[in-house]
Amino acid sequence: MLTEYIPSYETLLNLGIAIGIFMLFLLFRKIFTKYVFQLMLKLGEKSPTEFLTHVFVSFEKPIRWLFVIIGINIAIGYFPYIEQSHPLFLKLMRASVIAMITWGLYNLSAASSMVLMGVNKRLNIEVDQILIPFLSKALRVIIIAISFSIIAQEFDYDVNGFVAGLGLGGLAFALAAQDVIANLFGGVVIITEKPFSIGDWIMTPSVEGIVEDITFRSTNIRTFAQALVTVPNKRLASENITNWSKMGKRQIKFNLGVTYNTPRFKLEHVIKRIDELLRNHNGVHQETIMVKFDQYNESSLDILLNFFTEITAYEEFMKVKEDINFKVMEILEEEGVSLAFPSRTIYLESLPEGVSKSNISFEREN
Repeated sequence: MLTEYIPSYETLLNLGIAIGIFMLFLLFRKIFTKYVFQLMLKLGEKSPTEFLTHVFVSFEKPIRWLFVIIGINIAIGYFPYIEQSHPLFLKLMRASVIAMITWGLYNLSAASSMVLMGVNKRLNIEVDQILIPFLSKALRVIIIAISFSIIAQEFDYDVNGFVAGLGLGGLAFALAAQDVIANLFGGVVIITEKPFSIGDWIMTPSVEGIVEDITFRSTNIRTFAQALVTVPNKRLASENITNWSKMGKRQIKFNLGVTYNTPRFKLEHVIKRIDELLRNHNGVHQETIMVKFDQYNESSLDILLNFFTEITAYEEFMKVKEDINFKVMEILEEEGVSLAFPSRTIYLESLPEGVSKSNISFEREN
């Protein structure tokens, strides 16, 4: 009876051949990774575009696993305990190949943003920076959906019935996913209306910072404290958005208060010189320059300065502002005009007997 469980020589031989074939394909996989793939990368680097390099990198891991799948498929032909023509085995092999192709296309779609940006620069096509990553993510969803439907059909699953079932339960699904749908439409509104683009400095009632990414559900904004804030598209689309990056010019407006003992001719001369300074400054926008004696303030005579800079970048803007401030200070020093500070003069008509002015002191409350 024990001899019935002892495998025959032919069975052991086929088992050894099957294991040998599988080990051979593992060797092929290692050779491909170490030599062939590196050669493919070098060929891709010599091409005029980076597209081939992105293709090779995207399909590198799927091809490595494809060697394993092919090795299993061929080895099963000699494996004595599994039939190569078994329907379930064939379906698993086809599904595995489809999954590897999907994996490669998914990786390639992730790199499609860089490819589209390169094409955008090369062909000078005006494509919004938000639209490119959004299309890349949409492409991934489409690839996964198509792959899922093909694999389902391989296992004789009725995809049409599944879609019909979604239609019957559509109302319940819509009610359960109201926020998801609202965020999706919010993202569509942001892309179509283009209130901002990736890399823009925006400010909303809830957050201020640089836009880093937009997805189907939310927008990622990097604040100036380097925190990453994720804002749902539904909320962002309904808020007031100030896009500071879209400024054509940047305003500087302030009052310059000088003392009340400044003579009229000196005040007029200071105003004239500051006006000439701004009109001859390279960083100042020349269309709107206003330097006027504005008002009699409590402690000062106020000169209004209202103008715009050509530069909108914050650091460069501050350099222009600082340069103008120093030159205004130089004008005041040359003209002998002093800046005023909050002060109050009190006049006493008479003092009680025995009290002199030297005995009176005042404390000012801030």
